[in-house]
Amino acid sequence: MKFELIRVLVIIPAHNEQENLAKTIEEVRLNAPFADILVVDDGSTDETVYIAKCMGVKVISLPFNLGIGGAVQTGFKYALHEGYDVVIQVDADGQHDPAYIPKLVDYLLAKKVDIVIGSRYLNNDPPKLSFVRNLGIKYFSWLTSKIIGQRITDCTSGFRALNKIAVRFFSENYPVDFPDAEALILAHRAGLKIAELPASFRDRNKGKSNLHLLRFIYYPFKETLSIVTILTMQRKKIK
Repeated sequence: MKFELIRVLVIIPAHNEQENLAKTIEEVRLNAPFADILVVDDGSTDETVYIAKCMGVKVISLPFNLGIGGAVQTGFKYALHEGYDVVIQVDADGQHDPAYIPKLVDYLLAKKVDIVIGSRYLNNDPPKLSFVRNLGIKYFSWLTSKIIGQRITDCTSGFRALNKIAVRFFSENYPVDFPDAEALILAHRAGLKIAELPASFRDRNKGKSNLHLLRFIYYPFKETLSIVTILTMQRKKIK
């Protein structure tokens, strides 16, 4: 696939990622030179914005911390407004390997699906996660699979490629707090086609995750309740 014939945007949501952002941007540029890069600063209080601007990428700064869902949706709205054909989500902490971006884009376009997820569980190298986190991912992937009638191995992966239809849908309909499983269920109910590809995930380059212990405890209850609520709501339609 000749990627230069389409407009591709990589969205990097970032909250206090001054230690990791420059390397992430460098890797995206190296592996996806055909793509533009947008950093959505989610109310950072460190040098995240300064570093992004020094790297010469587009930056949108939110006035305060909205959370990952709000930051990513901001990126979708920008992509829709600017007329991009494909959007890639990449975490700022370096856990997603940008070498897989061309594969995600190629599959998205060749197979004519709307969303492609980079799954750590389809890779030959099993992810090194804590027991609790691994259990949570397996549970919500199982629950998502049952609801949408399709096997999903890594519903919490934020490493995703989306086409224009999915970007337009999510620019108006995207969960704010923990968007991963909920977004896939919303997308399926709207008729969007979802696929997975193997992808490598790595440890954070530096720093600590924003997902502290209290959020790990809170997450399963909140997410399960949110999913149940989605199932009682009228289906969102693709415009």
